[in-house]
Amino acid sequence: MHFHRLSYLLLVFATTSPGWAADSIGDPAAGKSVIGRCSGCHSIEPNHNMIGPSLAGVVGRPVASVPGFAYSPALVKGRGATWTMTTLDAYLASPAKAYPGNRMGFSVPDPRTRADIVAYLATLKGK
Repeated sequence: MHFHRLSYLLLVFATTSPGWAADSIGDPAAGKSVIGRCSGCHSIEPNHNMIGPSLAGVVGRPVASVPGFAYSPALVKGRGATWTMTTLDAYLASPAKAYPGNRMGFSVPDPRTRADIVAYLATLKGK
């Protein structure tokens, strides 16, 4: 009985802890339902850049590496880094903090929504 109470308390703590969602894996289906927030500036189609670069294949792609896209100097300075689920989460939380001086002014403050968006982006394949 004691073990079950401890398990319950750990579950409650984990699901109510402020950092829980950002550290968890998001739901790609939920991310797909909210990716439209990004569609004003980004395409999810490979090789289709808009105001922002295509998001197809972004997870695992080097920062500022889409051919033919004119990146801000702030992101060009970030070359050598890779867009991972963790770096994308940090970038979406605060683009200005992650890469000061970049052009993206849109952030996603909710950790659960960010996790879902990043999980969905991880399903998109690039060319």
